[in-house]
Amino acid sequence: MSEPARSSRAEVGRRVTHRRYVPYSHAHYAGNLVDGAYSLAAFGDVATEMCIMTDGDEGLFASYSDVQFKAPVRAGDVIEISAEIVRVGSRSREMAFEVRVVGRGSSDRGPSAADLLDPPIVATTARGVVVVP
Repeated sequence: MSEPARSSRAEVGRRVTHRRYVPYSHAHYAGNLVDGAYSLAAFGDVATEMCIMTDGDEGLFASYSDVQFKAPVRAGDVIEISAEIVRVGSRSREMAFEVRVVGRGSSDRGPSAADLLDPPIVATTARGVVVVP
């Protein structure tokens, strides 16, 4: 017997958000800068959760478009990564992604000092399309 078809809960405006600390082991450049691939990997994580939540499947990334690196992400940052569905097709889901730096180390005050940022810094944005079975 085949399994019954699942109905999708994908809808425009549905949003997933993760927060994470950026470890110093991910710094690749002077000034503890983290490469842009770190943000893209984080986008993949929120997209995967979105697909599981809406369609009961991890889905597969088909494409990224309009990737923009607007501000640096540094080791020691606390980032917030979000995905929002902006278009729903029969098997495709287009999402808008954003990485915001919500916390940053403040080494001038001490080696472990840090501050929450208000407002957060928008570091990376992109659009992406995933497909689900």
